[in-house]
Amino acid sequence: MAKLGSWPLSEDTLRRMYAGGRGNAAARRFARLWAAVYGAGLHPRRWVTLEVVGRRTGRITRFPLGMADWQGDWYLVPMLGENCNWVRNVRAADGLVTIRHRRTRLCRLVEVPVDERAPILKRYLATVPGARPHVPVDRHAPLSEFAAIAAQYPAFRIETAPVR
Repeated sequence: MAKLGSWPLSEDTLRRMYAGGRGNAAARRFARLWAAVYGAGLHPRRWVTLEVVGRRTGRITRFPLGMADWQGDWYLVPMLGENCNWVRNVRAADGLVTIRHRRTRLCRLVEVPVDERAPILKRYLATVPGARPHVPVDRHAPLSEFAAIAAQYPAFRIETAPVR
């Protein structure tokens, strides 16, 4: 597994923050902070805040995420895999979300078929260093290794939603 370089937290610490596929109290505090920072547009374009209606509460939930760019489109990938909270909420909302980065955009997330995910997952790990400790493939691995885990890591293409 590749090292995060000058990242202030170790890979083991980052993995422990998300043990069992859910963020602990520290991870939730960091998520609230980064959601505000990314939503305000204080980081480069690839860092955004995803807002989606909670599937159980009906309230808006916010998630700070890094996007992967691939062949002219932007994608969101869950670093914790198939069963993370934002993925379940997006599926329940039929893909309708809001993405914030300086401004608010109504979008639809379209799930990419499993057999098309490998290059997107590779690009995601190349551009979102905080995800590397959570994905069991090295970012420099061949596409075949990404294809082997593609069913466990959904990728969502971001499309501008039509105005109702």
